[in-house]
Amino acid sequence: MSVDLKHVEDQVVVITGASSGIGLTTARMAAERGAKLVLAARSEDALRELTAEITENGGEAEYVVADVSDRDDVRKIAETARESFGGFDTWVNNAGAFIYGRLQDVPVEDMRDLFETNYWGVVYGSLEAAEHLKQDGGAIINVGSVVSDRSLVLQGSYSASKHAVKGFTDALRMELHEEGAPVSVTLVKPSPIDTPYPRHAKNHMDEAARLPPPIYAPDTVARAILYCAEHPKRDVFVGSGGKSLSVLGYYASGLVDRIMETVFFRAQRKDSPSLPDAENVIDGPVGELEERGDHEGYVAERSLYTEASLRSAVPGAALAGLGLTAAALYVRDRLTRRSEESGRGRREAREGGDDSDETSFGLPRL
Repeated sequence: MSVDLKHVEDQVVVITGASSGIGLTTARMAAERGAKLVLAARSEDALRELTAEITENGGEAEYVVADVSDRDDVRKIAETARESFGGFDTWVNNAGAFIYGRLQDVPVEDMRDLFETNYWGVVYGSLEAAEHLKQDGGAIINVGSVVSDRSLVLQGSYSASKHAVKGFTDALRMELHEEGAPVSVTLVKPSPIDTPYPRHAKNHMDEAARLPPPIYAPDTVARAILYCAEHPKRDVFVGSGGKSLSVLGYYASGLVDRIMETVFFRAQRKDSPSLPDAENVIDGPVGELEERGDHEGYVAERSLYTEASLRSAVPGAALAGLGLTAAALYVRDRLTRRSEESGRGRREAREGGDDSDETSFGLPRL
């Protein structure tokens, strides 16, 4: 059965994790385009403020204080959509929990809490949405990650949960298609995005956490989500950086292992110490209405790769080639920087009598 999706301005859209980052950006963008919204998160103050902001600007929105790890709370989201708007057309599973640290340093209890949100929250939301959408059609959009395809060191628990989300999403899509349900099921896989993610994560490292480049703006994900709310898509990478890592990991997994081991430990840690008592999403709701994080480097405001892939402007093989080319350029750039920094470190060592190399990202000398 073909899936016909409405224009966003004619839809009721449910968004979980709507109080910050990708969820907040998507909610505001959908409201600007005229969608009616059902917003869910754990922070009532943030939801109340966001709902008031949208209604004051002429939009329509209702909010639900909900923890997606609780199936009854997820049912309450769907009930609110039915009571307020007669149902919904798109359900976006975006709520997430984050942990930094080596797997051996992360308590299993924290890992379980992360899975309750990242995996079971998606399961509960998807099943609730599928039951409703099988009647009149619509879209289920699950926000995964580039780590749905390729695990990232120091974020092993998060990577595992996003692998699980991919497996569940793929199976649900096939089952709904086989029974002829008019439901589009999409997995959106963002590259690192400039949101408060590192500050909201529970950090088991000694250093403060950061995201590894390349970094994209949350608007790039919001645009992709809303495109998929109107056009059935199987899965979407947001950012050529994530696509490159996935493609290179598939064809040259050993090389990517080496890049991870030699670059990504350093790339995810700041020079400043972590704050052990900082609020984090594992222990409870945190933050206010913040779309962006505090990344100090370059942030890409658009992804030409993603826009091309969504609109099929170039053939799939060409896009894959683009991803591999970008990956090769990225590896060359990292190794070039390593060589330059290593040379500078050796010069400083000779001048200062220190034979260590603090700026080499741990790469072996070539």
